[in-house]
Amino acid sequence: MFRDVDTDKIQYFAIAGSLMLLLFIIELVRRKKIKEEYSLLWLSFSVLFLTMSIWRKSIDILAIKMGIAYAPAAFLLVLVMAIFLILIQFSIIISKQSDQIKVMAQEIGLLKKKVEENEKKKFEG
Repeated sequence: MFRDVDTDKIQYFAIAGSLMLLLFIIELVRRKKIKEEYSLLWLSFSVLFLTMSIWRKSIDILAIKMGIAYAPAAFLLVLVMAIFLILIQFSIIISKQSDQIKVMAQEIGLLKKKVEENEKKKFEG
């Protein structure tokens, strides 16, 4: 009923997927689709996943250190933590850009008011 799981095949797919992620992020940086500063977290996690894919025992060691009995659950936890960290980074970036947009909008409003005042003086004078 159940087939034996070919762990070597799974490992090859994991290595291939991790390598593709790493190369994809590098390509995005090269094409200037993503800034280097924003890619660091992505690159770090892709290297971590590649390391975990190549060195199978790392997941077992991580699970033991975290006190998790089922090693794949430790990997899932690392994956979820990676996603949360990336989301937090995006939230920080969005908040900073939102503040910058607000300041720029206020500066544009002040400049617009000065231009209108100068045009008014020009026509009156």
